[in-house]
Amino acid sequence: MTRSPKLDVHGKPLLPGVDDDAVDTYRMPLMEHLSELRDRLIRALATLVVTCVISMVFSDEIWAFLVKPMNDALDATGRGTMAMTTATEGFVTTLKVAGLSGLLLASPMIFWQVWRFVAPGLYPKEKKPILPLVLSSTLLFAAGAAFGYYVIFGFAFPYFLHFAGEGVQAMLSIESYLGMVTKLLLAFGLCFQLPVVVYFLARIGLIDAHDMLHSFKYSIVAMFVVSAMITPPDVLSQLLMAGPLLLLYGVGVIIAWIVSTKKRGEPEPDPA
Repeated sequence: MTRSPKLDVHGKPLLPGVDDDAVDTYRMPLMEHLSELRDRLIRALATLVVTCVISMVFSDEIWAFLVKPMNDALDATGRGTMAMTTATEGFVTTLKVAGLSGLLLASPMIFWQVWRFVAPGLYPKEKKPILPLVLSSTLLFAAGAAFGYYVIFGFAFPYFLHFAGEGVQAMLSIESYLGMVTKLLLAFGLCFQLPVVVYFLARIGLIDAHDMLHSFKYSIVAMFVVSAMITPPDVLSQLLMAGPLLLLYGVGVIIAWIVSTKKRGEPEPDPA
């Protein structure tokens, strides 16, 4: 007895080896795609509004957390204080703190809505690595930001303040400080994405473990250049930043060795 083929939502047979939740099952007209995209955007924006309102309520506590490394450095050196340089700076800074915190809190829902919109267009084998990659990327970003906040800031801020001459008191703008801290935390988080970047490059066959080991000495130079760009110009801070990058590079070598799809030709015979 011949077995009837599985059909998609349009009554057409599914391709061999394709599950019911694969791409062919979820094809829909353009207007339906746009309607779904609208619904996803509304849910993401509604979540963002709610998290921003919640963040506004706790903006004082969030700001106290962000400014603590600098306040500790100011207390330790006795070189100044945080200050408002314009009448509206406090209000604007509070809005920025609430917005950044709200975006951070809403990011899981935003990513979830993006995933729900994109996932039906992917085959099961394409979906499989997405969740581990997202979790790894999130944890690495959080680790990078935490490393910058708890380790680098403790060395960097007192170092900056020591450049002021005798009798000079720092009057640090709270708005400019928030901008600086945001950029630094973002930079640290992005630098820690190195294993994820290596995974993608290895999966598409651009690099493999042999390439990474062969270019290791050049990578060391690049890591110290990057460390010098995002940390104070002292050797200790650069070493503190370059150390984790070297460790992550080693993790990347292992990842490339496992997942790389790059094909290498047969070795040429030795002309002896």
